[in-house]
Amino acid sequence: MTKLPLAAAALIPFLAACTASDETLSGFTSPETVWTLSELDGTPFAARMTLQFLEPGQIAGQAPCNRFTGALTVPYPWFGTGPLAATRMACPDLAAEDMVFKALSDMTEAEVSGPVLILRNSELGREMVFRAAP
Repeated sequence: MTKLPLAAAALIPFLAACTASDETLSGFTSPETVWTLSELDGTPFAARMTLQFLEPGQIAGQAPCNRFTGALTVPYPWFGTGPLAATRMACPDLAAEDMVFKALSDMTEAEVSGPVLILRNSELGREMVFRAAP
């Protein structure tokens, strides 16, 4: 049996912890925080839309009509999701919901600064501003 040098053996727990950490946006926000969309592309957003990062590497939320969930696919400060799964309820705000799902799929960058979360796509000139619910 090959023995590892003491220094190498001491690194194993450290390396395991590094590879197990969540480097997506969910690792940089509290699971208890509910982020509410306040602006979409510089315009106040009247309908209700929320995001939460309840589990490592996951996004969930409430769009104007439906709940949704999905995987985060890139490390912070980048932003990207896999396909989102959503319930299929109808409501009067379906047009607003289509807008936010399209915007969310366009976002490529994330910035968390205190009670503000900004998702943006600089190339497309798009931005979603969320505020932490009190």
